[in-house]
Formats: sequence, structure tokens, C-alpha cells
Amino acid sequence: MKYERLTQEQFKEMHQEFINFLATQSITKDEWEELKLKKPQVAEDELDVFSDLVWEGVLNKVNYLEHFSPQHLFLFEFTDQHINLIGIKIDNEAVDINTKQGFQWLRDNLLNDDVQIYTSQKPISEDRNKDIFALIKQGAHITKGELYRYFDKMVER
Repeated sequence: MKYERLTQEQFKEMHQEFINFLATQSITKDEWEELKLKKPQVAEDELDVFSDLVWEGVLNKVNYLEHFSPQHLFLFEFTDQHINLIGIKIDNEAVDINTKQGFQWLRDNLLNDDVQIYTSQKPISEDRNKDIFALIKQGAHITKGELYRYFDKMVER
């Protein structure tokens, strides 16, 4: 398995897609029930293959990720060749940008000495989707990139 198996909740949400997947494998509903009972490892393998297909589809569409912690904000942009990072560090432990008040403090104090903004860039590895998945596993969330583009206009490269 390349990524990780979908949760029960995710499988429930993707019930119809899973049925279609089984159909592409020429597995009927009755055959699926029999597989689960008589060949549980084969059924497990099918769940893993489906999960990887779903992850690939999702990860192929990702262009931006965000990762918030109390004093850090990491904004990622994925291009064909690079991962671009805009990092924001707050040197004030009283501020937690995970809260509405803390994020408002950040917006109001971008030029404050307690706010450091930096950028970085690295080449995409051979497996772009694995790079993205690793960041998601560390707590990053897929976004449309509004925050990235906002801060990208502010930073000099």
C-alpha cells in the first residue's frame, strides 16, 4: 500500500465509487461478500488498492497546503517542478494563531518584530504525491491557496 487505507467513514461516503471499482475488477456484490468470508486477505488487498486509487486522485489535484501550529504557519504551493514554502513564525508565546484572536493578532501585526516571514523552495521529488501525503500526515490541510497567494504578494523573492 502506497498511502493509507481509507477510514470506515470514508468508505461509507465513497460506497458507490467502491461498487464501481469492484465492477471494474469484475467482482459482483455476492462475490465480494464471499471474498470477505473466505478470502479475507484478498478483500483487504482490494480495500488497499481502492484506497490508493482514491488518494492518487485527490493528491493529483493538490496545489496548496496549509499547516497551522500555535506560533507557526506553513503555506505550501506545489508546481510541476518545485515545492514553494512561505513560513511565518510568531516570537510571542502569548499568541496562538490557531485561535480566531491569535490569527487576528497576526493580521494586525504583520510588520511587528515578533513576526518573521520567510520563503523556501525545493525541487519536487520523483513522487510528488508522496511528498504531499507526507505533509498531510504531519497535519497539513489541502486548501485553495488564498492565504498562500495573499502572503506571496507580500514577500520578496
